[in-house]
Amino acid sequence: MPHLDSDLLRSFLAIAETGSITDGAARIHRTQSAASLQIKRLETIVGGRVFDRHGRGVALTDLGQRLLPVARDVTTRLDTTLRRLTSDGLEGRLRLGVPDDHSQQFLSRIIADFTQSHPCVELEVTCDLSAHFPDALARGTLDLAVYEAERPSDTGTSTGTSTGANTGDVLMRDQTAWVMARGADLLACDPIPVALFDRACWWRDAALAALDNMGRPYRVVYSSQSVSGVSAAIEAGVAVGLLGLATLPSTLMRLGPDQGFPDMPISHLVLGKTKQAASAACTSMEMAIRKAFVSIEGSRP
Repeated sequence: MPHLDSDLLRSFLAIAETGSITDGAARIHRTQSAASLQIKRLETIVGGRVFDRHGRGVALTDLGQRLLPVARDVTTRLDTTLRRLTSDGLEGRLRLGVPDDHSQQFLSRIIADFTQSHPCVELEVTCDLSAHFPDALARGTLDLAVYEAERPSDTGTSTGTSTGANTGDVLMRDQTAWVMARGADLLACDPIPVALFDRACWWRDAALAALDNMGRPYRVVYSSQSVSGVSAAIEAGVAVGLLGLATLPSTLMRLGPDQGFPDMPISHLVLGKTKQAASAACTSMEMAIRKAFVSIEGSRP
């Protein structure tokens, strides 16, 4: 009696979710012809077509629609079972804070790898502004958090106490600087257009203080809560702004004393934790984050 093979179901899912045999084959690292042969085998087993072909790709037939939730359930159960069988038995609950900025994508990969390696750990991830995490650590509502600070010691609560949080350890340093799109003619503008962070952020405070000290008229023409938003405005050539140099695209140029802009402070990406965070899960995540950032710092010139 013919039976459904999980490998065939994975090929079916990849094509169904991408809507294309070519794109689905690429997702599962197969050639288009190999993926097509697998779908033909699947259709022979289930006794009908699972896809309708059209010029732009494929669409699920009624039979394919019925098979889709089954395929997802089967492959998910198999993957979960494998992770549990091969896990190291680490259990517990971990509350992690990650910043809503340029480091989020990198941290997401660390979290995904941690989840794959430790499927029995109950992981709660909070994505928020860096400025909110020191208070959360001090209150004990988070176990670990990665956030940006002007000084590594900026880990206490807004009232100046730090009874609930350990001093943060620096993961990475990034020089901040005024930048402008290459080819943009903004320095002759009066007032000069500026893009700033629209949030409780020491970067915004540092930028405003520098502008006031320069004694040059300025106008805030764009504000955003994210690094990507501020960077997009600067790259569009509509404003100058303060960004970190570590991830500065080649389309932007640094502005310094020669252009009338002062040198700016270094930003510290910090790993903070509560004093009560002593679980094996917390220690394992802390080690994973430190190891990943050590490799980054080691590869930087």
